[in-house]
Amino acid sequence: MPSKSTDVVRSLDTRLTHGGSHPLENQGFVNPQVVHASTVLFPDVATMLSGKSKYTYGRRGTPTSDALAEAVVNLEGAAGAVLCPSGLNAVSVALLSCLKAGDHLLMIDTVYGPGRQVCDNVLARFGVEVEYYDPALGGAVETLFRANTKAVYTEVPGSLTFEMMDIPAVVEAARRHDVLVLMDNTWATPVFFRPLEHGVDLSIQAATKYVVGHSDAMLGTVAANERTWKALHATHGYMGIHVGPDDVYLGLRGLRTMGVRLRHHMKSALELARWLESHPLVARVRHPGLESDPGHTLWKRDFDGASGLFAFDLKEGFSVEQTHAFVEALSLFGLGYSWGGFESLALPVRLKGQRTATKPGELASVRLHVGLEDVNDLKADLERGFAAIAD
Repeated sequence: MPSKSTDVVRSLDTRLTHGGSHPLENQGFVNPQVVHASTVLFPDVATMLSGKSKYTYGRRGTPTSDALAEAVVNLEGAAGAVLCPSGLNAVSVALLSCLKAGDHLLMIDTVYGPGRQVCDNVLARFGVEVEYYDPALGGAVETLFRANTKAVYTEVPGSLTFEMMDIPAVVEAARRHDVLVLMDNTWATPVFFRPLEHGVDLSIQAATKYVVGHSDAMLGTVAANERTWKALHATHGYMGIHVGPDDVYLGLRGLRTMGVRLRHHMKSALELARWLESHPLVARVRHPGLESDPGHTLWKRDFDGASGLFAFDLKEGFSVEQTHAFVEALSLFGLGYSWGGFESLALPVRLKGQRTATKPGELASVRLHVGLEDVNDLKADLERGFAAIAD
């Protein structure tokens, strides 16, 4: 799990292409070797006990895992980064690295659903107080701070409903109280937003999505600044977390093309979002990259781009059940969880019972992930969905 990189290359696409790759140290091979390992042998007892060996046991790192961790460090501008077997595990490790019994956590109400389950079923059982807050508070989340508040968790934009949040304002408030700020940055990735550069302490990615990019591996990453790296690294090690080398390799493989893919995802998604804005059956499109979106000003100020994930609401009179009929009529948009792969996906959104700090009404809403298909074919596919519910 490498700490700060000495790579001085600054261009994003160059960093994506070369991060963690050292061909001249790897017999000239462009891609790092896939090392399947558990036991590491030492030449003598003195060496074994010295603690100076780079590798001691497969669980604590291999050249394969170090290559991806180094690339993440370079991409995030981090003091260090750890790899996790899923995005949800990355969320859990990040939280556990900075919380203990009796601490108070402020969790964004629009958090990814399984992240809420971690808070309600794991952290609560371990004596951590969890309070959910409205992302509209921005820097005013400071009004919820208590003497035992240790961390504020953010996810921008919000899961399912895509609200933006003023991250620099949250960071400024948190610094006044020595509170850590965590951010799930899976939607934008460090290609379009770099949390640590904006003062966030721990940057989390479900690398299953855009880093892997091909819907064939599970992976998570947590990148830390100097303030949080020691605790994150220690917690990751104490919990015995390890990612299999083949999944790490798939993460490295996907990383190389992430910039190219994300720009295509963004272009097609924005075109579809603008097309949906003018559709007679659509009430609202939830995409911060649109000028009509309430969070557009914050997005434009802080972000360099947008991913392929957004949602839209059907007009009044349509039911949640009709969103089921809509997605079932699609053929190019698959029906499935996750996102970030090359393929387009559609998912009916159900908010009832999923928020506690805010009480959104029941919406007939559909979440789309726009893949790499031809955008005109995707429009035609969505029209099939609308035709299925039009009568």
